[in-house]
Amino acid sequence: MNRTDALQLMETHTPSASLRRHMLNVEAAMRWYARHWGEDEELYAVTGLLHDFDYELHPQQHPYWGVEYLKANTDLPEDALIAIMGHASYSGVARETLLAKSLFAVDELTGLVQASALVRPDGNVKGVELSSLKKKFKNRAFAAGVNRDEVEQGARELGVPLEEHMQNVLDAMKGMA
Repeated sequence: MNRTDALQLMETHTPSASLRRHMLNVEAAMRWYARHWGEDEELYAVTGLLHDFDYELHPQQHPYWGVEYLKANTDLPEDALIAIMGHASYSGVARETLLAKSLFAVDELTGLVQASALVRPDGNVKGVELSSLKKKFKNRAFAAGVNRDEVEQGARELGVPLEEHMQNVLDAMKGMA
């Protein structure tokens, strides 16, 4: 599966612009980490782009429905399917690969970065600084839907200090903007 096909699939199954934006942000962060680790950038990107494609239409069955759909209708490799399952802690699927650990680590954090950009006067992520992001991370009332415990857990599982991980994801999203 290539990015063009993944993007079309995501757009077909994802009505809301905000969830589409989230998946594009996760794609950008996954590309950044693929380059960082020397891994397959296209695989990381497509995995990030598709990780929540089923969330809006099948929220009670996410990510199970999506992974079954991807198995039946695409050639996405097994390690990507396992990573998509593992990004949802409640699935019980272990995150053993860098791909799976990267997806889990960037998923929630991209939401915090996006929220930080949206409250800026210009609404642009390019103006978000790490110091501001760290303050917003500590303020659990800001972007309350972002699970800070999972952000911290993701950085730990990835083996990257939290502050460095925040900067990496911020850089990735700025590069995409």
